[in-house]
Amino acid sequence: MGAQKGKDLLLKVDLGGVGGFATVAGLRTKKIAFNSQTVDVTDQDSAGRWRELLAGTGVQRASISGAGIFKDAQSDARVRELFFAGSIVSWQFSIPDFGTVQGPFQITALEYSGSYDGEVVFDIGMESAGQISFAVSA
Repeated sequence: MGAQKGKDLLLKVDLGGVGGFATVAGLRTKKIAFNSQTVDVTDQDSAGRWRELLAGTGVQRASISGAGIFKDAQSDARVRELFFAGSIVSWQFSIPDFGTVQGPFQITALEYSGSYDGEVVFDIGMESAGQISFAVSA
């Protein structure tokens, strides 16, 4: 993957629960992180006392975060609704020339802030809540 424009990273939410995805408007920064816990199986017989890990185990998760301004009343309302309900719905995160990550996420943080001489901004944090799929860009 070569250099890409950050604005081309897209965060989309399923608006009605039927696969109709809409871009969350006004996001200036977006980030996705993948993590996997390890299972340590080191014991007194481990070679050279080096840590040993058990393959194929542990919990995997994805975290998404973003910050920006809401410019679209529909996505603003949907994000607030999902946060206050504690809902888990399908989201998509598109990475140009790489692929699309899709799966169930729950909004775990929603913050609003602003200064007296600026616009209102928001920060959002989400955690995966089930199996995540990845589709390579065509």
